[in-house]
Amino acid sequence: MTFLEAIWHDIDAIRTSAPLVHNITNYVVMNTTANALLALGASPVMAHAREEVEEMAGIASSLVINIGTLSPPWIEAMATAGETAARRRIPIVLDPVGAGATTLRTRTALRLLEEVSPSIVRGNASEIRALVYTEAVTKGVDATHGADAALDAATALSRQRRCVVSVSGEVDAIVGEGKVARVHNGHPMMPRVTGLGCTASALTGAFAAVNPSPFSAAVHAMAVMGVAGEIAAEKAEGPGTLQLHFLDVLYRLEQDDLERVRVEVA
Repeated sequence: MTFLEAIWHDIDAIRTSAPLVHNITNYVVMNTTANALLALGASPVMAHAREEVEEMAGIASSLVINIGTLSPPWIEAMATAGETAARRRIPIVLDPVGAGATTLRTRTALRLLEEVSPSIVRGNASEIRALVYTEAVTKGVDATHGADAALDAATALSRQRRCVVSVSGEVDAIVGEGKVARVHNGHPMMPRVTGLGCTASALTGAFAAVNPSPFSAAVHAMAVMGVAGEIAAEKAEGPGTLQLHFLDVLYRLEQDDLERVRVEVA
């Protein structure tokens, strides 16, 4: 099976099996990420109440934890859901949104790394650096570094936590399983749409639900994100219509569209 065939195999598996992806995510992106998962073919559920997350994680195919809008009850719910998912050995994706911007965000991300042991950590370069270097600073939830600047941090984090680290940027970098992949797809307009980074984490959860390799799942997810963003940008007049076209492209994505994929693995 070629690399492009492997990506399409995952897309077909998502569309056929509609894996339940349990998201504990932030208020800002719930609608965006749920729609993206539905468009791709997965089945999203947004459940963050402490009283139900254990049950939900008990029936999900994967768990995505996104710390974008934190509160003490949500933090405990994330830990509880993560423990259940880890016990069931289903994939866990952690998005450390804004790590390095405040003590609460950094401390929460580090706690979840320790207690939950995610399969994949997906964030921007500044967030990934903040999980490794105590002096690293993030500007709100936006990156102040490129993905290559975080490569050493991603490699260290991958080794320390035995996880795959997916770093988004102009060129995405995915580190794990002794390999580094660079995804050259995407469009400069994509960072202008709130929630597309969080969408990448949600879609990574869908791919991880059908692919036993966290590294392959992360690479495939970022490649599809990039291709969908490129096609959507060709039709869009600005960030608002980019978001609409992005969902349509995910829904209508065909195998031939993957000819656009530009990924190098070393």
